Amino acid sequence: MSPDELTQAVAALAADKKAIDIVALDLRGIAGYTDFFLICSGGSDRQTKAIHDGIHQGMKKEHDTLPRRVEGLSEARWILMDYLDCVVHVFTPDTRDYYRLEQLWGDVPRLELDLDEGPSAAAG
Repeated sequence: MSPDELTQAVAALAADKKAIDIVALDLRGIAGYTDFFLICSGGSDRQTKAIHDGIHQGMKKEHDTLPRRVEGLSEARWILMDYLDCVVHVFTPDTRDYYRLEQLWGDVPRLELDLDEGPSAAAG
């Protein structure tokens, strides 16, 4: 699976769990440790865990792929899932606003995501 396909698959799984404000930052040629950041939010720590679970289970079942590591699951304000070519950041809204990863990486291109447009999914 290419990095683009991996990122699209993770984004679709996040959207299935009602993640909001889904954005994929294209870091190819900029960061040596990954090709994409996928950033999304859940409305609460319970929802961020559900988004994590949906991504984890979906990637395992559909693509036989597990993250290399997961951080932040116990507090669930910022869950990081490292799929090597795509690093997933699942935030609560307050934590996302505090760390502002999109502003930090503001000059990088964004990957257009193939998501069903609706009230719960927003492509960046």
